[in-house]
Amino acid sequence: MLSLSARVQIPEQELEFLTMRASGPGGQHVNKTDSAVQLRFDYANSPTLPDAYKVGLSKMKDHRVLESGCILIRCESYRSQLQNKETAREALLTLLQQAARPVKVRRATKPSKAAKRKRTDSKTHRGKIKSGRGKITF
Repeated sequence: MLSLSARVQIPEQELEFLTMRASGPGGQHVNKTDSAVQLRFDYANSPTLPDAYKVGLSKMKDHRVLESGCILIRCESYRSQLQNKETAREALLTLLQQAARPVKVRRATKPSKAAKRKRTDSKTHRGKIKSGRGKITF
């Protein structure tokens, strides 16, 4: 059971784990063990996940959230399959927590008159410094 909050819990049956061989170094043992883990969670068709999470996930711009309504997390950080499964669960948990946060609305602001004046003054000052670098004629 994956707990997001006291009320929201995702059962293990909704999480699909696929094991595969990890890439990278590891000696002779790496060629015969499936230590890498791929976690697949179909959030669009999940009966336990609230709609607020589903909307947040669909709006997210994350490469792990697919357009088909699935989350795909691949983990091969450890040589142990069990540790990789646990890391993938934690990654899913943080992704779902990010989706639950409301998006902060940006309010457009204008720079103050003093800020505009300061900017133009610094530009003219910099221009005077640069113009003083020319050739000196006698």
